[in-house]
Amino acid sequence: MSLVKLDYERITQILTGFIKQETEKAGFNKVILGLSGGIDSAVVAYLSVLALGSKNVHAVMMPYKSSSQSSSDDAMKCVNELKISYEKCEITKMVDTYFTQFPEANNLRKGNKMARERMSTLYDLSSFYNCLVIGTSNKTELLLGYGTQFGDLASALNPIGDLYKTHIWELAKHLKIQQSIIDKKPSADLWEGQSDEQDFGFSYEVADNVLYQFVERHLSKQEVIELGYEVTTVEKIIAMIKRNQYKRTLPLIAKISSRSIGSDFLYPRDWGL
Repeated sequence: MSLVKLDYERITQILTGFIKQETEKAGFNKVILGLSGGIDSAVVAYLSVLALGSKNVHAVMMPYKSSSQSSSDDAMKCVNELKISYEKCEITKMVDTYFTQFPEANNLRKGNKMARERMSTLYDLSSFYNCLVIGTSNKTELLLGYGTQFGDLASALNPIGDLYKTHIWELAKHLKIQQSIIDKKPSADLWEGQSDEQDFGFSYEVADNVLYQFVERHLSKQEVIELGYEVTTVEKIIAMIKRNQYKRTLPLIAKISSRSIGSDFLYPRDWGL
């Protein structure tokens, strides 16, 4: 059994309703997002416009000196088609200034710093524009831990966090997003030549199907392998899920009182919403 097919018209209705309701529940009517030119942020931008209208969505492009021009071009295609406000904030100077103190830093450290610099910028601008930061991490990335804690994984709400990458591609087609964005090789664009699937060592198609069997169908590692998936790939994916659990939770608070934040004192219930 492969990854389940979805009704993307219904999914669009659910996700636009989620964006509108959760944004308003938090006391906002606008959202801000980092628009990279990739498919995930494009899908979130399109959903946000459907939910809130063009005038209530603000995009920020935050290139680094090694970012590809095609990413910037694709981000502008979204901006122009959706007629949303936008700005560009180059992060090269901030990142490079920091790493003058650590010239030995590898690409992983630099990539994490870029991701956190971008999120820091988004949160600063969210305060300036009085809007909510909306996330763009899909379920595959979240399960595999393919993201930076308090970087691209941070947000106030995330409409696509329960959709696998395969679903994102299909939803993008349904939303009629630019074909160049749908067809491009997935990349965090953190350094030249970087791609998601190269980092993984396996394709998103394989990852999504293994994750579906293990997470949604509750199959054991051995049962997934018996379906015909490569042993080392299955073991690697399951290890990534387990190793990166800490990225999928709020900071753990040691429980002392009878009503602790995050476990007992929950905002919707306690404030009558």
